[in-house]
Amino acid sequence: MDIEITPSPLQGNIKAIASKSAAHRELIAAALSQDKTKIEINNLSEDIEATLRCLKALGANFTKEPGKIEVKPIKEILKGSLLDCGESGTTLRLLLPVAGALGSCSQVIGKGRLPDRPIKELMSALEKGGLQFSSAKLPLTLSESLKGGVYEIPGNISSQYISGLLFALPLLKEDSEIILTSHLQSIGYVEMTLEVLKRYRITIEKIPSGYKIPGGQIYSSPGKVAVEGDWSNGAFFIAAGAISGSVAIEGLDIESTQRDKEIIKLLSSGGARIYQQESVIRADHSSLKGQEIDVSEIPDLLPILAVVASLSQGTTYLKNASRLRLKESDRLATTSSMLKALGGTVEELPDGLIIKGKDRLKGGITESFGDHRIAMAAAIAAIRAKDKVIIKDAQAINKSYPDFFEDYKALGGKINVINNR
Repeated sequence: MDIEITPSPLQGNIKAIASKSAAHRELIAAALSQDKTKIEINNLSEDIEATLRCLKALGANFTKEPGKIEVKPIKEILKGSLLDCGESGTTLRLLLPVAGALGSCSQVIGKGRLPDRPIKELMSALEKGGLQFSSAKLPLTLSESLKGGVYEIPGNISSQYISGLLFALPLLKEDSEIILTSHLQSIGYVEMTLEVLKRYRITIEKIPSGYKIPGGQIYSSPGKVAVEGDWSNGAFFIAAGAISGSVAIEGLDIESTQRDKEIIKLLSSGGARIYQQESVIRADHSSLKGQEIDVSEIPDLLPILAVVASLSQGTTYLKNASRLRLKESDRLATTSSMLKALGGTVEELPDGLIIKGKDRLKGGITESFGDHRIAMAAAIAAIRAKDKVIIKDAQAINKSYPDFFEDYKALGGKINVINNR
């Protein structure tokens, strides 16, 4: 699907969609519990559908209603199941250790860039724990089962390695320990995992070197859970209000462990007018200035921060972003290419971007590069362009935010589908 956007300010109120990161974790914990769990969730993206599909293959069942999912947990493990992770790195990295702990002997597949995204360090740790793999990358088949023990794992490649182990190791008979061999980046996502595990009465002890996990634990359903709002996706519309118009989003928890709530502080330090009242965040158009921003803990914000930078006075340096080359696209390269296509001035560095701002972008044609965050960032950039913006393969948004363009139009955005192939 290619879309054409006519530049116009966005203005009005929308509701935040459910956090994709939190939803993955709630669904996995619920599927591992002893009893049913009702989960309130207002957004089912392609990535969440991938986790649902894999959990069902392992033996869980789901009943969907508008805004709700009832999870019937795994009672009998389905051996030899096919775990189709689609393009979801979170699904793969969280469920690979879980499938190993369950002894499912599953076949695991994925598509797009997923087979080439980082996983070898996690596989190495799992192999030392007794799991065997038929291949070093997807597609692969698991054999044998995990055993308790010491799991050494780097923390600077993907925090999902640690989260996956935290879900799996309590299921084992023996006690286990996770030893971090490097600094843990994106720690907020691990904190979210620990928060979910605590809700399901799983005990994890934080120690200086990592985590201690008692074996033989039982996941206990809280009965009913509401998935919190998504700061990563909400950031696009908060930024939209800051660069043009006025946008309010309801349902974002300022006390959340999601690190992408930093969007408020970052926009404010750049001169944005941000207002908060309970769970409503509003951003109004204001003059913005360039900044130096370390994105090592907030990598998903880089595409929208780059858009804001391109429309701010002066120069912005987005640094410590090398991990973004391993996302759904090489996001340093694709963010740079997208902004340049629309008239931005960007210098791509090995681990960051330098962006010189201007009053308006010129508009033009850009690829989404099959990346949901690039497609959404381009749409926000369009509101401050001189001419129309065409985004190719804009359906990439379905990975995390299928209703993005509906919300965009609800705020006054002018979108025309020009190719619905």
